[in-house]
Amino acid sequence: MAGRHTIILMQPSHNRGTRTFMDFNSVNHALDGICGLYERKIRDINPMVMNLTYDINDLYNFIDGLTDISALVYDQSLHAFLPYDRRWIKQKMFQHLKRLAQQ
Repeated sequence: MAGRHTIILMQPSHNRGTRTFMDFNSVNHALDGICGLYERKIRDINPMVMNLTYDINDLYNFIDGLTDISALVYDQSLHAFLPYDRRWIKQKMFQHLKRLAQQ
């Protein structure tokens, strides 16, 4: 999954005008991008905090708080993007952060 082109589709609020996408070179970069969105949100809420700390449950709450989020991951063998839901993103996020923590 590391080198697979990934597009994150998301809608932060119920307003359809908030629909957007983020384009990444890999699933891991996409997961880092989602973490970055959450970290920017924390910084906007707490601009005076220098060191951000959060756990996986905080990140899950952020993901669950989005009106919609999904991933499209390119499958070279099919020459097509495969869709994945919020649950898959959260599972991959857990695996990704666990791997980073072990490094």
